[in-house]
Amino acid sequence: MNILVINGPNLNLLGERERKIYGNETLEELMMWLENSPECVKHSFKFYQSNHEGDIIDFLHDERHWAQGITINPGALSHYSYAIMDAIKAINIPTIEVHITNIKKREEFRKESVINQACIKQISGLGKYSYLEAIKTLTEQQL
Repeated sequence: MNILVINGPNLNLLGERERKIYGNETLEELMMWLENSPECVKHSFKFYQSNHEGDIIDFLHDERHWAQGITINPGALSHYSYAIMDAIKAINIPTIEVHITNIKKREEFRKESVINQACIKQISGLGKYSYLEAIKTLTEQQL
């Protein structure tokens, strides 16, 4: 299965930012771990991170013919990016929204996601395992 793994704003600072919340692992380390996990080695991945909403939308559009599934951690864009939600709906590829932390147990503004409206599932609060659970879900959806 061809899977896009997209990470939004500030996730490039994993391993440096708020370590008590997000841990010590860098985004690159996390993506390498994911790609090499036994459940993932049979899949092909394209990893992408951007701090810019439009760049994420362009990446979704550009890769729509390659991708068979999408895992997206939109970061703070989760809470207000109707444009990313529309892009996911427009390309019509099974998409899972992931978050490292449990957004339901954080600040009030983090509890709602507009992106989730375009996704088949949201997985949060499992740390890096949120990504792995998303891949498992996408794989099950394809069967």
